[in-house]
Amino acid sequence: MKNDYLESILRAKVYDVAVETPLEPALGLSSRVRNTLLLKREDMQPVFSFKLRGAYNKMAHLTRSQLRHGVICASAGNHAQGVAYAAQKLGCAATIVMPSTTPQIKVAAVAARGARVVLTGDSYDDAYAHATALGRREKLTFVHPYDDPDVIAGQGTIGMEILRSHSGRIDAIFVAVGGGGLISGIAAYVKRLRPEIKIVGVEPIDSDAMT
Repeated sequence: MKNDYLESILRAKVYDVAVETPLEPALGLSSRVRNTLLLKREDMQPVFSFKLRGAYNKMAHLTRSQLRHGVICASAGNHAQGVAYAAQKLGCAATIVMPSTTPQIKVAAVAARGARVVLTGDSYDDAYAHATALGRREKLTFVHPYDDPDVIAGQGTIGMEILRSHSGRIDAIFVAVGGGGLISGIAAYVKRLRPEIKIVGVEPIDSDAMT
């Protein structure tokens, strides 16, 4: 059955933990390009990233049995923090699998939220493979960083907030792209309500995973 992302975004449970962040004028950039640019300040979230929205929305939709068994994810950064924070709020055990090359400050930040940290391999792919195998073995629910309808719906609340806080003309929304969960959620909401708005993905030249 086709997922109705508009409805899922409207029903997302992100505001149990996340805050509605402001759109702030980027005065310097606006002057340089001679246009009006606004920044969505997701750095003002409790874990300084939008990733909390998707992680919490996914976990808030789990059954009591799933929460009792615990969750697991693979991440070296913001998704790890989001899952650990969400687990802390939901009273759920979390296992975070991180590459062994992860900076100690990031490992410590996740552990400080009560998560079990497992360091393995030299890359995200190594951590992902270990997390999926460990999750099956220990009956833990895997919280994917982007390829999950509840995660996408959680991230899509950003699109909802943009339209709610700026009812005037919007030519385009530029979205950072990694795995694609953020841009998928924003596009799913915005294109249903304001199809004339362009959604533009932006990625680093040397890390263009989407293109």
